[in-house]
Amino acid sequence: MKKILLVMLMLAGISLGAESKKGYAIILQAGSETNEGKARAVHALLYAQELAEKGYPVVLIFDGAGTGWASEFRKPENPFHKRYMKVREMGIVEEICDYCSDQFEVRKDLSEQQKELLVGDYEGHPSLVRWLDRGYQIVVL
Repeated sequence: MKKILLVMLMLAGISLGAESKKGYAIILQAGSETNEGKARAVHALLYAQELAEKGYPVVLIFDGAGTGWASEFRKPENPFHKRYMKVREMGIVEEICDYCSDQFEVRKDLSEQQKELLVGDYEGHPSLVRWLDRGYQIVVL
């Protein structure tokens, strides 16, 4: 009977004595016009990388004025380009706010691959509830 219960728990994704790691949704809203915005951008990448290296699920959401960073990070001359490419190589989930990419006029600068990352499941914006329902902690920069 104990073996059956253990197998059922394992199939349900529940483990005894081992905690699954909480996920983090890092939302980058800072623009690129100020040093503060640049600091927030590099820290969004830094935090995402550190969390992923330690096994935490991470999503990086470009929202508001932060949608501009989605294309800026891809430019090889950008000082944060290498860190951004490292984050991409790690498979960190990315989302770009569909509504804000239009409002901040950055959609035209997005690659075709990035346009596939546009999300607007709550009134044109990425849904926070979707990530909260998955147990993610929200971090806004």
